[in-house]
Amino acid sequence: MANPNIVNVTSIYGGNAGWNLSNTLTATLLTVSADVIVKINAISCTNVDGTNAAALNLYIDGVGTTVTGVTGTALATAIYLAKTVNVPADDILVVIDKPIYLMEGDILKGGASASGDLDLYISYEVINDA
Repeated sequence: MANPNIVNVTSIYGGNAGWNLSNTLTATLLTVSADVIVKINAISCTNVDGTNAAALNLYIDGVGTTVTGVTGTALATAIYLAKTVNVPADDILVVIDKPIYLMEGDILKGGASASGDLDLYISYEVINDA
């Protein structure tokens, strides 16, 4: 898996995505293609259930790679951004409010403790060097 060079990009496209999460805690939400880095600008989670709290699980699968010029030791392949984080009824959780990068091959996965209770929103940029 190569590390795309974000100095010589061919395109940068802004986007957003949203999901009403199921109770499958390992559902694939986003998969990063080859020659692409995804810059996640923000992630928020809203509990749309007016009565019950629900827990959010959100993680990146495939993180065990490093960028050129950096060496990692005993890198984890799955890193949680949120692990069973309680979101009260009719409330919002800001998961990420500073940029992070998903490398090519990374997969964003997650789910809720109660199907249909949590909406997940992501603002991102797709940076392509192909």
